[in-house]
Amino acid sequence: MAGSNGHYPPQQRYAHITGWGMAVPERVVTNKDLEQIVDTNDEWIQSRTGIAQRYIAVDPRETTATLGTRAAMAALEVADFPAAKVDLIICSTSSPEHTFPATASLIQDALGATRAGAFDLSAACSGFVYGISLASSMITAGQAENVLVIGAETLSRLVDWSDRNTCILFGDGAGAVLMQASSVPGGVLSSVLGSDGSGGDLLTVPAGGSRQPATLETVASGQHFIKMDGRAVFRFATRVMTEATREVLEKANLGADELDLVIPHQANIRIIKSSMRQFNLPEEKVFVNLQNYGNTSTASIPIALCEAIAEDRLKPNDNLVMVGFGAGLTWAATAIKWAVPDAREVPVWRAGQRSATYGLARMRSRFLRFSRRVEGSLVTDEGDAWGEVVSKRIESWRNVREE
Repeated sequence: MAGSNGHYPPQQRYAHITGWGMAVPERVVTNKDLEQIVDTNDEWIQSRTGIAQRYIAVDPRETTATLGTRAAMAALEVADFPAAKVDLIICSTSSPEHTFPATASLIQDALGATRAGAFDLSAACSGFVYGISLASSMITAGQAENVLVIGAETLSRLVDWSDRNTCILFGDGAGAVLMQASSVPGGVLSSVLGSDGSGGDLLTVPAGGSRQPATLETVASGQHFIKMDGRAVFRFATRVMTEATREVLEKANLGADELDLVIPHQANIRIIKSSMRQFNLPEEKVFVNLQNYGNTSTASIPIALCEAIAEDRLKPNDNLVMVGFGAGLTWAATAIKWAVPDAREVPVWRAGQRSATYGLARMRSRFLRFSRRVEGSLVTDEGDAWGEVVSKRIESWRNVREE
């Protein structure tokens, strides 16, 4: 219906997940393996955490950025969508490649996503859901059409492998989703984000930032490893997971009986069971896979999402809640009306085309790195024709758009 000014209201925009992917390192470390290095045993670990094994990045070439890139490529393949048309890349991580540049920028370069903005998001294990909320807001506000949200971690490189209270918990991996604008109702229905910085000391890596820069003393005293008050985090987690789930359902006008699936942060089986018990949800409505991956922090929810889809646990029009908690202290939940079909098969020729595009992205990146060195070594002025030619060639490569 037209308004008094004769204009029709803008079409409602919805943010849908249309692609998903995950990546884990090659090396599997079982509880039996950990028995060889710390005073623990398989029965003790499984009874208290539910974890049987985890994936660990032992190869130096496996990093947060490489795992995140692989997960993003898998998500783009499911959606059959080119990286060159992505508008924004959000990478949630607590183990970034560097303090700066952002890991998201390295992933953007590896994908050849030449039109995309990119930044890292730091909200610990809640970060992926924070990213979903932010991407959804950008899409529904008309500021972006296609957003990659990635959760990627190599926490094993922040773990003290002599501390049996923490080394048994964490694993490495990455998960990613492509979120796209659509006029089809559904997608992200509501989100809840929370933080209580008074509990920041309960789960932290004390040194390495501006407060405690790296010194011989901080390294020698193990201040660059994860420190955790397990009991306090447990109490916090069971409370906020329940509260956040209830609140996000209320904002979405959904009842607990309308929930088809909950994907909680995969930290501890006792936390998951305790927090979900209050909703009287049957076990088949709560997805758990931490027995195979351990706590992969911000990557745990997208990895679980990928496995839930692979196991046919999500169907169009299902109501999904993803909920997490983490250092900060932070918590987050999002309610989603799942409105995309099952994963589509990508033609073989299209997969080959995409692989070639990534190869071109690598070539482009190497050329630009080389060209900057050449450009910096040239002593030119306005009248230097050779300098102008080189600069124009470099600029043309910077503006390459892979379709």
